[in-house]
Amino acid sequence: MDFAKIAADLSSFVWGVPLIALLFGTHLFLTVRTGFIQRFLPQAIKISLSRKKEGDGDVSQFGALMTGLAATIGAGNIIGVAGAVATGGPGAVFWMWLTGVFGIATKYSEAVLAVKYRVQMPDGSYAGGPMYALERGLGQKWLGIVFAVFTCIAAFGIGNMFQANAVVETLKEWIKPTAEADAVMRWVTGGVMAAITAAVILGGVKSIARVCEVLVPVMAVGYLLGCILILIKNAPLLPSAFSDIWHGAFAGQAAVGGFVGAGIRQAIQSGIARGLFSNESGLGSAPIVAAAAQTRNPVRQALVSSTATFWDTVVVCAITGLVIVSSGHWKEGVAKGALTNAAFEDLHTIGPIFLLFGLITFVFSSILGWCYYGEKAAEYLMGPKAVKPYRVLWVIMVLVGAVQPAAAVMDFSDAANGLMALPNLICLICLSGVIAAETRTHTAELTGKD
Repeated sequence: MDFAKIAADLSSFVWGVPLIALLFGTHLFLTVRTGFIQRFLPQAIKISLSRKKEGDGDVSQFGALMTGLAATIGAGNIIGVAGAVATGGPGAVFWMWLTGVFGIATKYSEAVLAVKYRVQMPDGSYAGGPMYALERGLGQKWLGIVFAVFTCIAAFGIGNMFQANAVVETLKEWIKPTAEADAVMRWVTGGVMAAITAAVILGGVKSIARVCEVLVPVMAVGYLLGCILILIKNAPLLPSAFSDIWHGAFAGQAAVGGFVGAGIRQAIQSGIARGLFSNESGLGSAPIVAAAAQTRNPVRQALVSSTATFWDTVVVCAITGLVIVSSGHWKEGVAKGALTNAAFEDLHTIGPIFLLFGLITFVFSSILGWCYYGEKAAEYLMGPKAVKPYRVLWVIMVLVGAVQPAAAVMDFSDAANGLMALPNLICLICLSGVIAAETRTHTAELTGKD
């Protein structure tokens, strides 16, 4: 049985036009339904920086945001953007960015429902997310079960195997090992990542949040610094890069150099698919940790959660895309995995160091955040007794992801993401009235009197 072919076929089927239209349509619908909640972004950023306890919950609002960002800012911000440009051309960057802008409303809406319908467990901790919103808000527990099953599976793709594999592939481009050394490198790298992961996740969400509160700001600033240095170097090429992105978004990209060309549909599909893969708006993952936040009402934490999409896609992915397009290497037909490497190598010695630092820290943070998502889904399905076995399996799969073929891991992740998004999008659309009502109720607070 060819796992790579099965994964590719499944990914292609799941990520067809219907799902992409449903996803982007939900972003637009919720933007209108919430009264363009994006306009409150400045207030949301202000609230997100607070570490004080505002209500019941397991971690601070800042801790919940950092854990959510840890899972969100991952290899998709680096490898995923390169993949979008390689298959959809420069125009894919525009559609990825636009997905982030409108996805802010979806991420906000997910968190509103997660906090409103969260439950307190026997040990005093909180649990929430689409599975609880589907059960308690919509009265459709079977859909909650479907979501939880897909989450358990998807977590091993987007949050585990793909992340571990991305580190190995980048190291391979950097070190250029022989065939024998490549196998050893994969096992050693996977083993180290698995050991470090185990050391953190055994402490649960509070341990994960503590690590993420320190790791996420450092990794984001370090990576963006490298990107800014490259953009300064490529300054004369930036007008042309912006033109390529704009023109490619609405007219497609003709074949040039080694690039085979891409039509408008391919640009849109690649951009939106990678946008979701990166910021996870509509996926239903981030609200799982939002439900654990110490907040006095659903809207405040929802605003905090919505900033994750802004930072992840509107800022980090957009800058990465600009770095890749301005480098011009996409015209040479460079493979997806090597495209970002080629762009950073233009900065000579320090460029690859910035890239490797960003990738390793992004990957590790995603592995931590997604472990929490997966174990909470497992807990919903089988009770608290499932958490420890899930963590053990999680650590093992980090090692498996490091030694699997890159294409197969990427396609499997894409397919699992799409299947996970479906019940969540149904929940958001059906409960949009609740989201709108909660937003209206707390409008006074949103005006900035904090």
